[in-house]
Amino acid sequence: MTIRDEHIFEATKDLYSWALRRVPDDTKAALARARESETNETARKTLNMMLASANAAETADRYVCSDSGVPVYFVKIGTKADWNANIKSAIQAGFAHLVETIDPPLLKHVTNPLTLERGYQGKDMPIITYDLIEDADYIEIICSPKALGSGRWAAMELFTFPTLETIETYILDVAIKAGSQHCPPVVMGVGIGGTFDYCAKMAKEATLREIGTPHPEKLVADMEARLYEAVNALGYGPMGTGGDTTVLGVHVNYAAGHGFTPVAVAFNCWINRRSRARIHSDGRIERLE
Repeated sequence: MTIRDEHIFEATKDLYSWALRRVPDDTKAALARARESETNETARKTLNMMLASANAAETADRYVCSDSGVPVYFVKIGTKADWNANIKSAIQAGFAHLVETIDPPLLKHVTNPLTLERGYQGKDMPIITYDLIEDADYIEIICSPKALGSGRWAAMELFTFPTLETIETYILDVAIKAGSQHCPPVVMGVGIGGTFDYCAKMAKEATLREIGTPHPEKLVADMEARLYEAVNALGYGPMGTGGDTTVLGVHVNYAAGHGFTPVAVAFNCWINRRSRARIHSDGRIERLE
């Protein structure tokens, strides 16, 4: 059997709905750990409210937040997958079907940047990026809707031969500027190096990493740990209530580049919207999260 348009269509519409209604397991576990270690009583109550909201949304099959964001899909194609599909068209059709059938209806968040008209469709929407997975015989699709709170405070700067201290200072400055306006505790994704566009992609993909999974290289893992401590020491706390929990995880990706070094920072809010499915070459759709 071959992966066809209908398989991509089914996975696409389901992934978006799942991402709106369910906080990922690793995120709920991180929130629970933070609640237990939090020393600020107001912050602890806020974390408890977040966990209660996550469980209520899942039980009632409703959205965790009314800001359903804009549709963003990451498509990873296995080099050994058997497929014959127009992936982009199938994803667009799946999202369009979702808009027509989802309950409750989505708010109109897709905005034309030139006219400020709002709707469900728009140029290059849904946003889709593609990558390859060596030796895999499946296609994996990740859906991570991007809402206003976390999306507004992403940032990038270009440096020339920066030191690690310079890079970390900039990342902390971005966190300070965001304050509590990105609905903390957040997941913080960082991209370092590469080119302008690739650096931003690395930062966004870093937010998709499972919380509590450090970078495999010690130098980078140590940087993640320092930044985690530094951002939480700022004291903004859950939704700006103060406390020890401003960030749930700091994930860093990097790539070699030229003498100029871009550094990008992206955020996911406390809901950390992320859903993932794998479409096997026999057409079977496996929900991963």
